[in-house]
Amino acid sequence: MGLYDRDYARESAYGYETQARSEANIVSFVKETYKLFAASMMAGAVGAYVGVPMAGAIQSIGLFILIPMLGLYFALQAVKHKPGINLAVMFAFVFVTGLSIAPLLASVLGMSGGASIVGNAFAMTSVIFATMSFYAVKTTKDFTGYTKPLMIALVVIIIFSLLNAFVLYNPMFQVLISGAVVLLFSVLVIYDTQNIIKGMYETPIDGAIALYLDFLNIFTSLLQLFGIFGNSDD
Repeated sequence: MGLYDRDYARESAYGYETQARSEANIVSFVKETYKLFAASMMAGAVGAYVGVPMAGAIQSIGLFILIPMLGLYFALQAVKHKPGINLAVMFAFVFVTGLSIAPLLASVLGMSGGASIVGNAFAMTSVIFATMSFYAVKTTKDFTGYTKPLMIALVVIIIFSLLNAFVLYNPMFQVLISGAVVLLFSVLVIYDTQNIIKGMYETPIDGAIALYLDFLNIFTSLLQLFGIFGNSDD
């Protein structure tokens, strides 16, 4: 009986040690993810800053800017486990995404009070992102099982966005699309945050890019909304 007790105690201690190690790994993973997310935000901001002066040239390219963006994104998936090159490709990707929103930024900045519109859009995006992140941590509801409906919603929004961009050209329809994007990516902040906390992503880069794209899409959609209504006031 005494031997059994010693074995049980040893197994229990090993279990607690394993659990502690696992929790430590998750904490380390989360910290690294948010460090990379912050770095991605800065790299994306640099891309936008560089792109604004040449917004006309970028706009003339149109949707062709998606080619380097998608190429870098898929390249990142291929090299995300390779130290050094993975960060280089990640920063290149987010830099190009910053370039891609330069025409929108330049258009809004050209409006009366444009700088305030950009600042308000960024501030509101930050509030939404922080609120959804806090909710993701505190809620008992699990959003990680919503992959399929969220992806379906994303595909539907992309289809209607392309339809409006090439066929309808309707500003009010764009308002509805932008509003839907804000709602969808607000939920995706919760989804991605819970996936990061649960260690569902392969690497911190995966989690950081997911959060970055959530923030970017909310910001650009709010910028479009504020720009449309700001322009109508003029």
